[in-house]
Amino acid sequence: MSGIAIDTMVRIEDVHKSYGAGAAAVHALRGVSLEIPRGELVALKGRSGSGKTTLLNIVGGLDAPDRGRVLVDGLDLAELGEDGLLALRRDRVGFVFQSFGLIPILSAAENVGVPLRMRRADPREREERVELLLSLVGLADHAGQRPGELSGGQQQRVAIARALANNPSLLIADEPTGQLDADTGHAVMELLRAVVRSEGVTALVATHDATLLDLADRVLELSDGEIAEQGERAEAVAEG
Repeated sequence: MSGIAIDTMVRIEDVHKSYGAGAAAVHALRGVSLEIPRGELVALKGRSGSGKTTLLNIVGGLDAPDRGRVLVDGLDLAELGEDGLLALRRDRVGFVFQSFGLIPILSAAENVGVPLRMRRADPREREERVELLLSLVGLADHAGQRPGELSGGQQQRVAIARALANNPSLLIADEPTGQLDADTGHAVMELLRAVVRSEGVTALVATHDATLLDLADRVLELSDGEIAEQGERAEAVAEG
């Protein structure tokens, strides 16, 4: 089923993805292959239209490639079926989006607890986990506030806490700082790096902000649907 090394979280083999047909087809991914080790914060950079979001959606089981193979946490996504993909997204993958995606009428604590309610977690366990996560992201004192009462940076911190609720193995973040100012965005990226270390999670983060790349363990660049550049550390990429 897997064929994936125990120290590899994500393996992508010759993945292609197109939208449309004929001369009007858009080739979002053109033979992408890469591996992401466990416990790394990997930044994915590239211009708009380079294929970043498509790649994230395929890794997260939200979309399927036209051809190629994708393995996440030892699972071949093509073998899972709809129920298996649902379980993957519920139990193994956490998502953070640019738009935060919080439920306006719920408090910060209630938003973080949503994934745990969906799993029917014990209420005491749920409350303890929510309290721990809000402390982790520095919002323990804002548990009762609704999204509209929080700043953009605080809302994104709540979204990160929610993504971690079910102890995922992989955290996928699509332009998580896109709606934030530079200083707040940098703080959110620093938080993601701290979360990778403290929670033992692997993170794949798409960003177009060059100033944030130095916080990643490794940087991948997508250009016209292909991996154009890989670096062991962001500093090496910047210097190279």
